[in-house]
Amino acid sequence: MAEHTSSSITIEAAPADVMEVIADFARYPEWTGEVKEAEVLATDDAGRAEQVRLVMDAGAIKDDQTLAYTWTGAHEVSWTLVKSQMLRSLDGSYLLTQAGTGTEVTYQLTVDVKIPMLGMIKRKAEKVIIDRALAGLKKRVETGPKA
Repeated sequence: MAEHTSSSITIEAAPADVMEVIADFARYPEWTGEVKEAEVLATDDAGRAEQVRLVMDAGAIKDDQTLAYTWTGAHEVSWTLVKSQMLRSLDGSYLLTQAGTGTEVTYQLTVDVKIPMLGMIKRKAEKVIIDRALAGLKKRVETGPKA
């Protein structure tokens, strides 16, 4: 069974406001460092993204990937890899929990790359991805979109 990496952050906003930013894939290039393009390919009956194409540029690693999203209630979304040039698998999730006046966001990620990589290095890369994503999400939610 693959190991996963996870981390949490508290955002001073209601869970619905945090999930609204998470679900707005078209704006990912505005607040995530690695996502250069995002395109919703399919939506469910509620209008939420079911398949999203992401063009990623994380320095040495560039990828064009399609992810399938599953929405569980109003406070959880998970995704799995449909296709990619660089990855064998990618499974992740955001879980939102009310924390006082804010929201605790837990991001869990498991990545398997096609090129050989030591487990320790892979976990470190996952941790960097998670921490950057959570910091970007917190900033985006708490300060709003750029004018």
